[in-house]
Amino acid sequence: MALQIYSTLSRSKQPFHKQPGETVTMYVCGPTVYKPSHIGHMVGPVIFDTVKRYLTWLGYRVTWVVNITDVDDKLIERARELGQSVTALAREMTEDYFRCLQALNVTGIDHFPRATEYVPVMIDIILDLEAKGYAYRADGDVYFDISRDPDYGKLCHRDPEQMAAGARLEINPKKRNPGDFALWKGARPDEPPEVRFDSPFGPGRPGWHIECSAMSLRLLGAPIDIHGGGLDLQFPHHENELAQSESYTGGEFVKIWMHNGLLKLRDKEGHEAKMAGSLGNVLNVMDALRHLSGDALRFFILKTHYRTPIDLGIWDWNNPATPLPQGLVEARKAHDTFVRFAERVQRILHVPFDQIPAPQRASDPHTVTQPEHQAAFQRFREFMDDDFNTGGAVGVLFELVNHLNRVADRGKLEDPACADPALRETFREGVTLVREMANILGLTFQAPATKWEADQGLTPQLLQLLIQLREKLRDSAKAAPKDNPLRGTLFQLSDHIRAQLLELGIILEDRPTGTSWRFSR
Repeated sequence: MALQIYSTLSRSKQPFHKQPGETVTMYVCGPTVYKPSHIGHMVGPVIFDTVKRYLTWLGYRVTWVVNITDVDDKLIERARELGQSVTALAREMTEDYFRCLQALNVTGIDHFPRATEYVPVMIDIILDLEAKGYAYRADGDVYFDISRDPDYGKLCHRDPEQMAAGARLEINPKKRNPGDFALWKGARPDEPPEVRFDSPFGPGRPGWHIECSAMSLRLLGAPIDIHGGGLDLQFPHHENELAQSESYTGGEFVKIWMHNGLLKLRDKEGHEAKMAGSLGNVLNVMDALRHLSGDALRFFILKTHYRTPIDLGIWDWNNPATPLPQGLVEARKAHDTFVRFAERVQRILHVPFDQIPAPQRASDPHTVTQPEHQAAFQRFREFMDDDFNTGGAVGVLFELVNHLNRVADRGKLEDPACADPALRETFREGVTLVREMANILGLTFQAPATKWEADQGLTPQLLQLLIQLREKLRDSAKAAPKDNPLRGTLFQLSDHIRAQLLELGIILEDRPTGTSWRFSR
């Protein structure tokens, strides 16, 4: 099956218009950096990082741009509330955003242009639009005249009047039409000097929409192969970006528009709720990462097809005992299957999972001999070729991991004395395939220690000491005569250590090669 991608513009899946080996340009709208990144800010980066990973695996050369909006109404207002400069606040929140991306293994972004760096480009575009009759000045502002664009509304598949009514646009006597949008905003007396830029229209700052046009056209040219963003950006942001860009270039702006679904949340009664600061239910990424790994959060995002809403489930956010929504708690538990598998791989193959060599491209040599592995690999590709269906691909990964766990059990692969050599090779082949799939999805199968774990003061050395004590008790009990009353007492002490550790969140696992420990999740 050839790669098919759903485009919002055509409202249909269409064969990808380029061939492996060719360059693919991708632009995804980034954050307005005025507050710490919440988990919704990570949905787009994780999805499009996976898109790039798969395209790269197929053999495409992908250049991906994500912008940083560092001048905006919200940013100015927030800086005023905090008594900070806009520049300082933007820098601080940008650094927070970068830390979040790193935690979720989003590594594929090639350029992070900041809006303030491209103001001269924006001014040139606005002047050109004005010269062509698409833009007009009004008391220090400059607006785009949507009546001059005959196909305005084609991305949303609605006419301008419908969109204006749905958006509840503010009445502005400066505008010729209610739907006209700002390309340039004249300086206001109450705004700090750092957000004022000189221009032929007078001092001021760019409108939001023109920022993305300037940065994408300058860095990627036109047409862009893939333009992405959240469904909430379709109107007005992307509709306006499309109108002004095609009016400026006179040609096609974007080949494929991809829009990801948004987060859904329900309160403790099960009623749908909006994530909002006024309700106290905004879950910042760094707060979430105190209770689950970045890999688990990435897994949570990818287990749903990108075009459908991502269900966080029920959350009693006012209860300190429930720091995470139910959906994230369940995802953490499901992701634990991958973590346990990675630990088992290291015990059997004596190589950390993240160091298992695996093909980096579809064209690399693949040694897949087992029918179960061949079928899994084929289904994984079919899901990814079908509009990047990561939900289906994750399901295949689960099935393959469960299959390999059964192989390990059947072959007694954790017991060197009686491990089946043939099944060990079957296991090794499957692990290589799992590693390749995980790389494409950007999953590491790692569960780094959380703050909760660190707060317990339980070090590996202390746990190892307890394990050794328990083993000595068990060995002494086994060596004692069966009629010796001490034998039962020793076994009881051994079981007591195990039970007490379990209450503290530590699970002991007895294997032929010895006892290991892990945190319960």
